[in-house]
Amino acid sequence: MAMKLSMTGQMRMEQKMKLAPRMIQSMEVLQLPFLALQEKIEAELNSNPVLEVVEEKSEQTEQPQTETADVSNEQELVIHDDSDNIEDFQRLESMGEDFTDYLNGAGPMPRQSSYQYVSSGDPDKKLEAMNNTAAQEQSLLDSLKDQWRMVDAEPLVKVAGELIIDYLDEKGYLSIRLEQLHNKDKHAFGLEHLQQALVLVQKLDPTGVGARDLRECLLLQMCQFSDDMSFEIRMVQQCWNALLENHLPEISKKMGCSLEQVNRAIERMSKLDTSPGLLVGHYENHPITADVIVEPNEEDGYTVSLIDTRLPNLRVNDFYQKMTRNRDIDDKTRQFLQKNIHSAQWFMDAIQQRKRTLLRVARAIVKHQKRFFDKGKLHLRPLPMSVIADEVGVHIATVSRAVSGKYVQSPQGILPLRSFFSGGMEDQSGTEHSWDAVKAKLQEIVDNEDKSKPLGDDALRLKLEEAGMGSIARRTVAKYRKILNIPTARFRRKY
Repeated sequence: MAMKLSMTGQMRMEQKMKLAPRMIQSMEVLQLPFLALQEKIEAELNSNPVLEVVEEKSEQTEQPQTETADVSNEQELVIHDDSDNIEDFQRLESMGEDFTDYLNGAGPMPRQSSYQYVSSGDPDKKLEAMNNTAAQEQSLLDSLKDQWRMVDAEPLVKVAGELIIDYLDEKGYLSIRLEQLHNKDKHAFGLEHLQQALVLVQKLDPTGVGARDLRECLLLQMCQFSDDMSFEIRMVQQCWNALLENHLPEISKKMGCSLEQVNRAIERMSKLDTSPGLLVGHYENHPITADVIVEPNEEDGYTVSLIDTRLPNLRVNDFYQKMTRNRDIDDKTRQFLQKNIHSAQWFMDAIQQRKRTLLRVARAIVKHQKRFFDKGKLHLRPLPMSVIADEVGVHIATVSRAVSGKYVQSPQGILPLRSFFSGGMEDQSGTEHSWDAVKAKLQEIVDNEDKSKPLGDDALRLKLEEAGMGSIARRTVAKYRKILNIPTARFRRKY
């Protein structure tokens, strides 16, 4: 059987969307939260030689600035790619002065950035920021190894201890058995050296590291606690399973004490840390800076404005603009300057479009969620993102980018803008309730319940219905209870 191979040519028409660099940059800038936008501006200032900061007078910089301009007639966040952007360069042609005269009168023009000015009396703020930046915090592994170097033990125990430290997880627990760490083919130490090393590792800081389970972690901390916790130690040693099941009467009977004593012991134990490893250099508390501020006004409404007091005012350097019109400048230099001037103008336009779009989206959100700003979380309405997109007149993806990572400062606190978008339900009276409002009401019911007779999920469902939240399925109540980290009724019970 013969096979015939042949090659044929085919033509196919298909439509693809290609994003222009200017559109990509605008979407990127729109999505950046305030602190990230500051970093982006600094990066652009360092990379684009024609972009500079407008140096403001000291009395102006002391006053907070907000973006409150009327945006009713402003253009949408739509950037057309069907022109060669000649308009951007026509602004350069409006310069009336001759470049040579300007050069003779102006003298050399040093490079400026947002943190370094021409005046010799001004400090280098970038250097100041670097000097004031806190050193990176030491990790748990590094901290323990530094302490272990100071421990006095025989060489084989020292090697075994280093191996144990390497196997501790981020919470400080040793989740692998010592028998699994013992490999006589790879290591000279034996199981007895690992056991001796573990005892020494468990004496390092923070207290509780090296524990193999929660029970051992609590015992390690209580043994080294400054106050006498002998009763709590005996309770953990003798009644651990009953503690896990919250069977306090059984503990009281076994320990020969009152329920009050058991409750006091549990309260003292609640001050212990169940994840001691996280106390050392794991999580950082990153600051939150609001992009939008919502304030009540005298007309029973709210004023929405942008907070950008620390954003520098940018412009294209006049000196380099003049150079593009000088016939004595070679073509390569002129093209380089024109390219950077074009890029700088695009970047400044993207920042202005970010301000306009974010302000309009925020105003639309406040309009729809006015009852929340008046009365709190229980009055959040269901709000699909498409509703805001239609009202503002932009694509839903634009709204998503505009609220991404942004926060609003309001009478109800500092909240993420994205939190105002959620689904919901409608009760029998036709009133809409967002799922966040339902969760807030569920938390309120649990906080106010009788802890001696806590409510089960069926009882919580009925309470929500009585509170006007509509008919909610029991499994939905259980799901939201887990999201809110609310234990089951058995573990919420207090004796």
